[in-house]
Amino acid sequence: MWSSLMLQSVLAISALAAAGVKSSVPHSTPSVFTVPGAFPTSLFTKFYNNPTQTASQVQPVIKDPVETGVVYPLALTDPDTIPTNDTVGPHPLPPTASSSLLLKAAFNQIVSISANPIFGTNNCARCQAGLEVAKFLAMASPSSGPELAVQLCFHFNFNSDCGTQYSRLGIGAIITQVVANANVGGYDGQMLCQNFLGMCPLPPASPLNLTSWFTKPKPNPLPPKKKPSGKRLKVLHISDFHLDPRYATGSEANCTSGLCCRKHGFNSASPNVTIQPAPRFGAYLCDTPLSLGMAALQAIPPLTGTENTGFSFSIYTGDLVSHDPDNKLSQAYVEYTETLIFDLFRKTLGSGPIYATLGNHDSYNQAQDAPHMLGGALAKQFSWNYNHLAKLWQHEQWLPESAVELAKAHYSGFMVKRQDGLRVISMNTDMWYKANYFNYINLDSPDNSGMLRFLTDELQAAEDAGDRVWIIGHVLSGWDGSNPLVNPTDLFYQIVDRFSPHVIANIFFGHTHEDQASIFYANNASDISAQSALTTSWMGPSIVPGSRLNSGFRMYEVDSSTFEILDAYTWRSDVSSFPALDQQVEFGPTFEFEYSTRDTYGPSVAGWGASDPLNATWWHRVTEAMETNSSLVSTFNTLQGKTSVLTKPCTDDCVKAKICYIRSGSAAVAKQNCIQGFGSVQGG
Repeated sequence: MWSSLMLQSVLAISALAAAGVKSSVPHSTPSVFTVPGAFPTSLFTKFYNNPTQTASQVQPVIKDPVETGVVYPLALTDPDTIPTNDTVGPHPLPPTASSSLLLKAAFNQIVSISANPIFGTNNCARCQAGLEVAKFLAMASPSSGPELAVQLCFHFNFNSDCGTQYSRLGIGAIITQVVANANVGGYDGQMLCQNFLGMCPLPPASPLNLTSWFTKPKPNPLPPKKKPSGKRLKVLHISDFHLDPRYATGSEANCTSGLCCRKHGFNSASPNVTIQPAPRFGAYLCDTPLSLGMAALQAIPPLTGTENTGFSFSIYTGDLVSHDPDNKLSQAYVEYTETLIFDLFRKTLGSGPIYATLGNHDSYNQAQDAPHMLGGALAKQFSWNYNHLAKLWQHEQWLPESAVELAKAHYSGFMVKRQDGLRVISMNTDMWYKANYFNYINLDSPDNSGMLRFLTDELQAAEDAGDRVWIIGHVLSGWDGSNPLVNPTDLFYQIVDRFSPHVIANIFFGHTHEDQASIFYANNASDISAQSALTTSWMGPSIVPGSRLNSGFRMYEVDSSTFEILDAYTWRSDVSSFPALDQQVEFGPTFEFEYSTRDTYGPSVAGWGASDPLNATWWHRVTEAMETNSSLVSTFNTLQGKTSVLTKPCTDDCVKAKICYIRSGSAAVAKQNCIQGFGSVQGG
């Protein structure tokens, strides 16, 4: 062994010489030294193992000379027990940030993201990155969420009323809940940024998987049609009352901001002098004063011939409450309006039941309704309203106990089975309304609330029993697609397809304040024809004038067996005539007959008998007539605004768009097929 080491040393020196490396040995020093093989035990006083052995490395016992009593253990250096982590002295974490510090950091991060050039022109990515920051704040310091919303509102100049609109007493608490629960980095965030900030493109509808949605396939062939009875029922349709108990007669009716016909409102062109005093019976830009609401209810019985008989039943498609901002609303204000109006309905419209639905303004905060899936207190935060409405409907003797319990459990949605074979299903369409922040949680699922599951199950029960169904809701599922969300209304369209035309006789909405209709077709409107037309949704005209519309209501004549509509009669009151009624009490508003749907469009539909229903096939043939005769679209456009003097003409692209809207039963169909921008006649 020793000779081998010596030989290696000699060879190494020879190699250096051969390479031309000169070696100079210091004077009186050996040229070679070999270290002893035994470990020098004298260097340490103690050892954990035998320092003279050769099977493992020597493990001396080390005592820290400056830390009294510290002797480092064998485990620290033992090759057989190497620790995974140092559990004694890890680096410290930063202290828990206070809520104020979290808020400051979140605000600064979002502002930095908004200005960071790395995003380039991709504002959608910028927006979703900002939402990610807001989400962590909402989860870590929920109380800071509303204040972040207020600060961002001021910084980005969203509006001039940030402190009241986005505070916890405004919509700030709702936004915080939603951001904390939503997938802001995915589909939810994209839709939030698209709808509320306009920073993302509208994503397409998510693919639907209906494999297990329906418990039974659609019957083929369909059951035999119900035979018409020849007996006509009178059914009233009223919508969008929007009572304003704070209406101030004589205040500015042509204001430039906020709600008109209110104290302290003004027109910026004349801030100190009223330009257009609010008439006692209402104005075009205002909600409904009690005097107009009472006038309409007084006019309904004599105009419809129901003074002595009442209606067979009535439907009310939502929106009782005024258009106040959230900071001027309250739970008590909503309950007050609900109580007053439903009591007036009972006292003025006769003994027939009224089946109502909850509108987006019939809540507090307005348009907000939380799904049960949130769990705990968050899931129950709007139960006060569902319970109050259900109790009112029961008090007025409009609903049986079974429907009352359904309304309490299903966001005020219910099913009532009438003795004549018709089932009325009322839905809370806030669950697909785009202004409901809660809908942006897990939005790629089309039915987070369970409302469409409830509807499907009730329709299946009706099919099994051989009953007909009317569906009532507030926010329309289609028309131009500007009001509802795509995914839930896409599913709704498939549900309507599955149960039409043999179960669903008609669908009724409100919300737009305008007189409109939409057709549903088989196979998701892939074939738009008279043969594939299934059923129709009717959007009822509003009592409220705002904005730029006349006040109106409608009555249907309905076959008592098929529950198909045989004719629809609409009345209206000319709001432009109301100023002349001030300063006297002899005359109130005049409500006059506006038109018969059959008489207005029927002559353009060949081969349709006097007793044939105004069903989806009929409406499709009306649209075919519109394609060859645009004057029919002009007529439709005029009636859409209840013959308001402020309704503008419909020409060129508007004509094509209106026909397309009538053929669109879902937001998905409308967005895919139709020219946008002509859905409403209320533009200034």
